[in-house]
Amino acid sequence: MTNGTRRSPRDTDFVQSLARGLAIVNAFDAEHPRMTLSEVARATDMAPATARRFLLTLAQLGYVDHEHGVYRLRARVLDLGYRYLSRLSVRDVAEPHLEQLAAEVRESSSLCVLDGDDIVYAARVPVTRIIAIAIGVGTRLPAHLTSMGRVLLAGLSEEELEEYLARTTLTAWTSHSLTDPEALRTDLAHVRKQGWSIVDQELEQGLRAVAVPVRTRSGATFAAVNISTHANRTSVEDIRRRLLPPLLSTAARIEADLHSYPADLAATPRGGAHA
Repeated sequence: MTNGTRRSPRDTDFVQSLARGLAIVNAFDAEHPRMTLSEVARATDMAPATARRFLLTLAQLGYVDHEHGVYRLRARVLDLGYRYLSRLSVRDVAEPHLEQLAAEVRESSSLCVLDGDDIVYAARVPVTRIIAIAIGVGTRLPAHLTSMGRVLLAGLSEEELEEYLARTTLTAWTSHSLTDPEALRTDLAHVRKQGWSIVDQELEQGLRAVAVPVRTRSGATFAAVNISTHANRTSVEDIRRRLLPPLLSTAARIEADLHSYPADLAATPRGGAHA
């Protein structure tokens, strides 16, 4: 094992003592949960006297324990990771999975949450520009015109959905846009039953998209992920056959990651600001 610390000779902001202290912590792993002073010194390329000073300092801070010349990490080290995990955003968790999905299908992928009557983009990995609207993190679009919006609306309770329909004007952006409340209600029931939504050129002419929900531990829909593609190169049937399976797998991986963190990032079903 080595500490793996690399720096430029001109890097005057580099704090050598901090790097060495972290190297001590990183030297302990599953294969080396307990080490003597000489083993720690060898693993970190430090002189034994230097390693001893860092070990004793970490011991005083509560991160290292030692007995009979053998050192081991204490549970307090977990606090360092927990503090980081508790500050992760949904974007931090979802983006690597979206990048993998976009590379696999060669289409753009996004994650959105519902905020009021709109969807808000929390993460996006564009592949090619297929839409005239400039979309990035924070972009808002009408929920009823988008595949992710349909998934999120389908996740509302009956009372919440009725409140949405009562206050929202279902405007049309293309000749394909669904603007009738009863038709939307029927479509959302279908989405809720099948677990995914395909929206065909309702937001922009030539744009097709498929979306699936991302759920909390309790099963509530709190976000949606999608794949968007151009109608000229991808039929609706091709979306079902080729794009939907990897999208479902991606949503499952995002859910698994979110549910594994101590801080439940998916605890608030429709927390647009939280995401």
